[in-house]
Amino acid sequence: MAVLGTRALNRAALARQLLLQPSELAPRDAVAHLCGVQAQEPQEPFVGLWSRLRVFDPAELSELLTRRGVVRTHLMRRTVHLLAAEDVLSWRSRHDAMLLQRVLGVYRRELAEVDLDELAAAGREVLAEGEPHSQSELARAIAHRWPDQSLRALGEALVGALVPVVQLPPRGLWRTSGAARYLPVSSWLGREVDQEAPDDQVGRVLVRRYLAAFGPAATADIRAWSGLAGLPGAVKAVRDQLVTFRDERGRELLDLPDAPRPDPDVPAPVRFLPAFDNAILGYDDRRRIIDDEHRGLSVAGERVVLVDGRVAGTWRVTEGTVNIAPLHSFSRAQRAELVEQGSALALFLSDGESDRARVT
Repeated sequence: MAVLGTRALNRAALARQLLLQPSELAPRDAVAHLCGVQAQEPQEPFVGLWSRLRVFDPAELSELLTRRGVVRTHLMRRTVHLLAAEDVLSWRSRHDAMLLQRVLGVYRRELAEVDLDELAAAGREVLAEGEPHSQSELARAIAHRWPDQSLRALGEALVGALVPVVQLPPRGLWRTSGAARYLPVSSWLGREVDQEAPDDQVGRVLVRRYLAAFGPAATADIRAWSGLAGLPGAVKAVRDQLVTFRDERGRELLDLPDAPRPDPDVPAPVRFLPAFDNAILGYDDRRRIIDDEHRGLSVAGERVVLVDGRVAGTWRVTEGTVNIAPLHSFSRAQRAELVEQGSALALFLSDGESDRARVT
């Protein structure tokens, strides 16, 4: 079995994540290809797509949200993702058990005396009126049924697991703030979510879609990305359609036969990534893109910059200037590329008012 080194896995991941060279995809197609974009910070998907697409107008993504082509919802790992509408409809039921398990992992004691079917029915009854509700408003609307229970626990159980809901615009629109307000998926998209097929067809689709966007990868990587424990069965079902490798640790890696696996020596340009980007959080073993000593950055909400395909610094914007803080020293050429790309990012974020960038 062929062994893929860290650099080979890095270049494959960059290619699948549309970070090796700018993609010609439209924003909606890019979101679908990436299996959704991490979006608990509402403005971060705009930076993620700007870094990946050759031409990106943030107004297009805002229009996709208002026209219901993409939606914001809890899905993989019970975190908020921006997903293509049809993927939410297809994938949501496959995630139901995991979503509930994760809610109960936090609120098991608070919800111990609550009939969850009754709670779900009460939440649906309130939302059926067609009026968007925040999590706290929804909890208060049904709190008289469970006066001794935590409002936070009731609300999170409803919007995070029991009722398939989406976060409505203006939340998530470009340069627009707004509280998270919810309606059922069925109300917003005009169709109930698909029921899970007994042969786990959705699981098989998820495996193949994940590998197209993240592979080659181990089953532990698929589990870490999705939060699902039951995908080994889906992997087994599609294994004869896949090719296998090993990494330098000896882990078996799965991949689609015709997926891109670029030469490890292919140059990788500087890329600015938003907080919680898929390219880092989509793996259990993240060493293909970030050193173990810096792994904490990936869960701390730090925006990072890639140099030669790896996390090499963090960045933030202060007073219109993109400030890049190195994690190690850069060559003169690397510093020049960082400033050039940082200037382009500053122009994007400021709508052309500032092109200031510096390596601090």
